[in-house]
Amino acid sequence: MKHISSKDNPTFKQILRVAQGRKIGSPPWIWLEGLNLAHAWLDAGYQIEYAVFDEQRATDVTLANFLARIDPSICLQLPTALMRQLSQVEQGQGVGLVVNAPTYRADEHITQSCLYLDRIQDPGNVGTLLRTMAAAGIEHAYLSPGCAWPWSQKVLRSAQGAHFVICIHENVSIDHFLARLKIPLYATALEQAKSLYQVQLATEAAWVFGNEGQGVATPLLAAAEQRIFIPQVSTVESLNVAAAAAVCLFEHRRQRLNLG
Repeated sequence: MKHISSKDNPTFKQILRVAQGRKIGSPPWIWLEGLNLAHAWLDAGYQIEYAVFDEQRATDVTLANFLARIDPSICLQLPTALMRQLSQVEQGQGVGLVVNAPTYRADEHITQSCLYLDRIQDPGNVGTLLRTMAAAGIEHAYLSPGCAWPWSQKVLRSAQGAHFVICIHENVSIDHFLARLKIPLYATALEQAKSLYQVQLATEAAWVFGNEGQGVATPLLAAAEQRIFIPQVSTVESLNVAAAAAVCLFEHRRQRLNLG
C-alpha cells in the first residue's frame, strides 16, 4: 500500500479533482465514498483505479475486511487531514474509490421496461428515481440532455448503490429515444389523462418523468400511448417527481406480479 503525505502529490491532486466532481478522462473517473458504495461496486464485478484509505482507520475491522477484497497495489493511504479534503460527507468512513464510470451499449430497439428522465435537474431526485426503478425491477434508465449528471456525489448518495445493478444511458435525445422505442410509453400528466388505477398497464412499458417545473416535454406527451395521473386529495397540487415515480412503478410491478 502506497502512502501519500502531501497535498502537492500529483496523484492526490488528481483524486481531489475527481472527488470535487470534475470530469477527468473518457469515460470519466468518479469518486465512490463509503463502504456501502465500495462493496456494491465490487459486488457488481467492476474494476478499481485507486482505493483510498484514512491511515488512522485502516486497521478498523470493517475496513480491513474490505481491504482483503482488493489488490494492495492500487491502495493509497492518506493522513486524516488529506482524507477530509476528499470527503464529501460530514462523517466519512475513511474509504473511497476512484473508478471509471460504466458505459453501456444501447440496443437497437428498446423492448424492455425502462425510464426516460426528461430534464430532471435535482440530483436528489435523479438518485431517488434510479434507486426506485432498481427496486421495482426496471433495469434501463435513459437520461435526456439537461438531467443532473448521474455520477455526481449527491446522485450517488441518493441512489445507494442502485447505479451498479442498472444500465444508465446518458444524453439520450427525445428523438433518438422515441425512434428506438418498441413498447408502450406512459407519461404522467394532468390533462387528457386517466387514473393510474384504471389503466391496464402493458407488461413491458416505458415511463417518462419530466422536469420538476415544466413537466414532460410536448413531444413525449404526444407519443405517449396513455397519459396517467395519480388520484390525490384536491388540497395538494402535485407530488414530487420521485414520489410520483414510486407510485407508478410499483403499481406497474403489482400488475405484472398479478399476471404471474
